[in-house]
Amino acid sequence: MKQTVVIVEDEPDISELISIHLEKNGFKTKCFENGRDFFNYVEKGKPDLLILDLMLPDMDGIEICKKIRSHAMISNLPIIMLTARSDETDKILGLELGADDYVTKPFSPKELVARVKAVLRRHLKPGTSKKITVGKDIEIDLEKFEVVLSGKKIDLTITEFKILEVLSSKKGWVFPRDKILDHLWGDEKAVIDRTVDVHIRHLREKLGKASGLIKNVRGVGYKLEE
Repeated sequence: MKQTVVIVEDEPDISELISIHLEKNGFKTKCFENGRDFFNYVEKGKPDLLILDLMLPDMDGIEICKKIRSHAMISNLPIIMLTARSDETDKILGLELGADDYVTKPFSPKELVARVKAVLRRHLKPGTSKKITVGKDIEIDLEKFEVVLSGKKIDLTITEFKILEVLSSKKGWVFPRDKILDHLWGDEKAVIDRTVDVHIRHLREKLGKASGLIKNVRGVGYKLEE
């Protein structure tokens, strides 16, 4: 079954260009010019990934991203954010709001397709074992992409989940930021090191009292220690 990528972009030429290249690569696409139509669409079904423009006419990408992450049905929807500016602040803002990746305009359609595939692979790639337990409170289900904390499921983005997965794969092992980026994006990574710090902060917030299990090794990276 083809995976569905939704494109929310108010410039028809750009959304059509993205759609053509994605469909050539075996995806189904749906295009919307505003956030209202997108949210009407997701009430009927959940897409596999969203490509979201930062600047839109009704509600901007920032507001849409916030609504998605607080929406029960689509809170873990993978998001690639499009920004017309190369300013690092915009990229960090997108990541702060829960975007999994970002692409700066003007962009190569082939690169964008590669980013889409990379994000979806992170979601679909099976783990080496089915479940990992961390301490007394955390259980990670690698097949269902679920994390249970003290008996209650917590909603993580794909990137947050993959970071927790790699840290828990070798408890006590220090993972440098570049190794974490390799695990997330492999050869397709074109992101800044601060990406990891932003996602780690979100992950810690969601882990609550168990957040202390993730240790920052200054100048090196992160480890998970029981």
